[in-house]
Amino acid sequence: MKNKLFALLLMVVVFTAGCPTSGKLSVLINASYDPTRELYKDFNEVFCKHYKNKTGEDVRIEVTHAGSSAQARFVIEGLEADVVTLALAYDIDNIAQKTNWLPENWQQRLPHNSTPYSSTVVFLVRKDNPKNIKGWDDLIKPGIEIVVAHPKTSGVARWAYLASWGYALREVLGGDLSKLHDPNAAAEVAAAQAKAREFVTALYKNVKILPPGARSASQAFVQHGNGDVLLDWENQAEMTINESVGKGQYEIVVPSVSILAEPPVAVIDANVEKHGTRKVAEAYLEFLYSKEGQEIVARHHYRPRDEEILKKYTEQGNFVSVEMFTIDDVFGGWQKAQKEHFDDNGIFDQITL
Repeated sequence: MKNKLFALLLMVVVFTAGCPTSGKLSVLINASYDPTRELYKDFNEVFCKHYKNKTGEDVRIEVTHAGSSAQARFVIEGLEADVVTLALAYDIDNIAQKTNWLPENWQQRLPHNSTPYSSTVVFLVRKDNPKNIKGWDDLIKPGIEIVVAHPKTSGVARWAYLASWGYALREVLGGDLSKLHDPNAAAEVAAAQAKAREFVTALYKNVKILPPGARSASQAFVQHGNGDVLLDWENQAEMTINESVGKGQYEIVVPSVSILAEPPVAVIDANVEKHGTRKVAEAYLEFLYSKEGQEIVARHHYRPRDEEILKKYTEQGNFVSVEMFTIDDVFGGWQKAQKEHFDDNGIFDQITL
């Protein structure tokens, strides 16, 4: 097991942050998903100073990064993370169900179902948008080459897949997704689901590369020049166009409709009990909801839950208004969506054979 875990950890990136130590030291491990590296680098530095001032205790924070589902698997197979900050509630559900290391109602322990920030799926295109990609319908046109991460391992990939499916459903249903819950519209909904499947099948026929995670998909598009459009997290797309290496070379296209992506966080009870880190682990996640934490979240282009801070950054032009639907409204929640679309022999496997 130890050799297997070591091999797995070679696939992730580890960052460490901490305060200069002069007394008691707590070491906290955060298993996070691909695009949060910059966020937690800044957040960790602020948190450890905050915790030192509040408690007199020093903290060293080690953060590992990989695709969300890959991280969940690492934790299940022995990565002793004190907290997980992943892209999908399903991945933390998977840890809870397979290990019993945290309760299955873990989402009730923090506000907003344990999601301190949200995001959505946008399109990153090359300068001047040479293929004139403006919305989801353009992605199924002949000659369009799409880059998106693999839904089996990446959180944003599953959000992107579901966003495209939900968009197609909405179009066929005349913009009224409430019909999905109307027993009298069952026949219309069944026909719409068939059309949505056709749409997503056509979209994935234009996908030319499926990297394992969001960061590797971004590298394939930006550094290696693959594809005409990248389906990406809003925050990572913003980071790409603002970086010096990519400044002026890319544009963000925000589709008229997308999905409300809610990346959750959780304490892994068994590990914090083993390490004696429950107090600092809980304080760490709670600090994400603080004014200071929400400011850091917003500066890194994640949509904060604090309405005042969200309004401030929206007025500054950091966030574009976009119509969003939820996974619960359209797909009946993560458990149902995972089973129908992403489990082995599910719809994703069927349409990409």
